[in-house]
Amino acid sequence: MLIPIILSGGAGTRLWPVSREAYPKPFMRIGDGKSLLTQTHERALAVSGNTAPLIVTNRDYYFLSRDELAEQSVKPSYLLEPGGRNTAPAIALAALWAMEQDKDACMLVLPADHLIKDTPSFYTAVRHAENLANDGFLVLFGIKPNAPETGFGYIEMGDKVSVEAQVVKRFVEKPDSVTAGKYLAQGNYVWNSGMFCFKASAILDAFEAYNPKLLEGARQVWNSTKADGDKRELPASFTSLENISIDYAVMEKAKNIAVIPGDFDWSDIGAWKAVAEAIPADANGNTNNNCQTIVIDSRNTHIETKERLVAVIGLDNILIVDTPDALLVADKSRSQDVREVVSRLKEAGHDAHKIHRTVARPWGTYTVLQEAPGFKIKRIAVKPGASLSLQMHHHRSEHWVVVSGKAEVVNGEQTIKLEANQSTYIPAGNKHRLTNVGETELALIEVQCGSYLGEDDIVRFEDIYGRVK
Repeated sequence: MLIPIILSGGAGTRLWPVSREAYPKPFMRIGDGKSLLTQTHERALAVSGNTAPLIVTNRDYYFLSRDELAEQSVKPSYLLEPGGRNTAPAIALAALWAMEQDKDACMLVLPADHLIKDTPSFYTAVRHAENLANDGFLVLFGIKPNAPETGFGYIEMGDKVSVEAQVVKRFVEKPDSVTAGKYLAQGNYVWNSGMFCFKASAILDAFEAYNPKLLEGARQVWNSTKADGDKRELPASFTSLENISIDYAVMEKAKNIAVIPGDFDWSDIGAWKAVAEAIPADANGNTNNNCQTIVIDSRNTHIETKERLVAVIGLDNILIVDTPDALLVADKSRSQDVREVVSRLKEAGHDAHKIHRTVARPWGTYTVLQEAPGFKIKRIAVKPGASLSLQMHHHRSEHWVVVSGKAEVVNGEQTIKLEANQSTYIPAGNKHRLTNVGETELALIEVQCGSYLGEDDIVRFEDIYGRVK
């Protein structure tokens, strides 16, 4: 049994302003319009014979992930982390889960934010890896370098262990450009893709040998969990596990390591330059995400926008990424430095590092239309049958005006029904709840007034999505 394990986490700071903490890189749509998470899920099903994957992700992304994969014929299971602790703890917990499914299971570990278009070649590499894993190897997928890339770790390959695979001689951290050029010329180095294949029992044995403390902690965390439908929520004790990658925790120490140098196309979509390279270019090397653009006398320029028409004149090697609340303009050669923008936003306490103007919630979305001291205006969209939590606010009142759909509103001691052009006023301190009782989306305008309008001024009393602490 080959079980895909999809690791879906990380804010993707180099892909700001599209990727943000509340809506990270796996949910970005690249290429065929599907999110990276959806593409990874479909690829996992294709190479595993439709075995349902396990997605290891932050508990805050559960509803986003579930909605994203709602149309998939095979639904995944979820292991929900209370906080990120890198790949080693995630893989240890996933291995304990896999052992409960099948003690002889092989795990195919796939990050959710990679792009692979050549699925048949990837399928072939997976079959080779599965054979080696069944022989006791811990298998890595390497990528044959086509440029002296400094943004990836490298693997030096040694003697062959099969026709398709070689021994791992050593791991090398991200090199400088001169060293990367030497590796490319030597021909016995591959990029470390972060994809793996091994038996669940074999990786647990490796943890026992090389990081027993982490394994013991993982077992204690696992014993404190129980299944709840399609998910298991890990307890807060998970965040006390060592924050360490699987490479440092196990792979760089183990002896039974093999690497398959993949012939398939691959990108980790780590920065905007990689996004541009994944899109067909025009005769002058310009790319865009199927948006409205006018490009005059420009070369090698990438434009990403959803709403506005973008016109450029006389540009060369430039990135332009436009969202409703933030605009990025950068030289392509500096795409790795976008993370510095995120760092500065965090230092300044600016919400743009975390959320978009439109924010997804389990019940639907809200969009901030206008905001100034003392007031905020939102458009709220609630899915049919969905309901916000029963809640109250200390510092703000709210006025709701229904635009379309049918609403049931709890407002203090009253329960009322509202339709288009009807409204209600909710004073600060009143318990209230909004439910869509119609068969179509409920849309309303919310006007907030008060001394403090932060999203953390919410006291929840009841919630069908488990958000009451």
